[in-house]
Amino acid sequence: MKPLPFLKTRACCASIAFGFCLLPEIFTPALFASERTVWLEKMQPISPEQYVCRKSSTLLTIDGKPDEPAWRAAEWTKDFVDIEGAAKLKPRFQTRAKMLWDDKFLYIAAEMEEPHIWATLTNHDSVIFQDPDFEVFIDPLGRTQPYYEFEMNALNTTWDLRLDKPYQDNGKPSDAWEIVGAKSAVQVHGTLNQPNNTDKGWTVEMAFPWTALVENAQPAKPPKEGEQWRMGFSRVEWQIVITNGAYQKVPNAPENNWVWSPQGVIDMHRPEMWGIVQFTSRPATESVSIAQIPGKAARDFALEIYYAQRDFNKANQRWATNLAELNWTAPGRDIDAPHLKTTADGYTCTVGFAESGRRRYWQIKQDRLLTLAAP
Repeated sequence: MKPLPFLKTRACCASIAFGFCLLPEIFTPALFASERTVWLEKMQPISPEQYVCRKSSTLLTIDGKPDEPAWRAAEWTKDFVDIEGAAKLKPRFQTRAKMLWDDKFLYIAAEMEEPHIWATLTNHDSVIFQDPDFEVFIDPLGRTQPYYEFEMNALNTTWDLRLDKPYQDNGKPSDAWEIVGAKSAVQVHGTLNQPNNTDKGWTVEMAFPWTALVENAQPAKPPKEGEQWRMGFSRVEWQIVITNGAYQKVPNAPENNWVWSPQGVIDMHRPEMWGIVQFTSRPATESVSIAQIPGKAARDFALEIYYAQRDFNKANQRWATNLAELNWTAPGRDIDAPHLKTTADGYTCTVGFAESGRRRYWQIKQDRLLTLAAP
């Protein structure tokens, strides 16, 4: 956990779940940087990573060894980078992941280079990122809420929780929520918790049933051809020293956060920044084009207003009722002038755009609920 003002939302999430959160998060990289500035300079310029998740035609065994023919045919993601993006140092160790699906499960595998593999936590729903871990974030609807988080360490100790919305928006984690029917396994390529030798790394496999991930669907079904989900993968790595034959974290050294699709800021709980996973039943021999985000300029502008409203609210203890209060003029892009409307619980901002001869709309609320709709 980082000292304020750099306390991570993810770290604070564990504190909330276990009842010892000390102070609210101050999340901006600099004390006086506005949230809108952070969005424009650090987040908006990032293009989310993309991945085609193909259907497995063979049965997969969850044993921590993704070596079945379907796994061998599946592509690896790009190597993970620092959570803030390519401007930061390249991670010390390689991390990559791959995905598959079938009629019952979403499958994820990851490979982590690690010369010293260690883990201490053994109780389910422990604060797993206190150990080196691998983390999965899933937003099936792409609306920033609700979403799921799953973490595991090299002992295959797991932590799963459901969040109604991001912590930054006063989201409430449900630590009691379980991915019923989930499977996970670890394969250690070396020796666990043995400082006197050098290891190669560790691999993980997990299977999440659609019945747990697809809410309010009766019966729960896997995604349709071409359907897209927003997902994030993260690896937490701690700097360590070997003292008296035991691993110890370097005092006051922050953890490393290495991710598939960078967030721009040190906070995994920005679902709007997660990567795009597109599902297909087509075999690996067929090329699949990934559909681009519809009306991305309108979506980006809606998010810009969301962050500007947060700045305005901090300064004025209320939400702006019109764009003039936010010092805004027309966006000057191929999108409609945003429409800001006051609501009982805050506001909605709607930004329209043209798509294939019709108007569509991105709408965002004060709690970051981000939806795409036709008229």
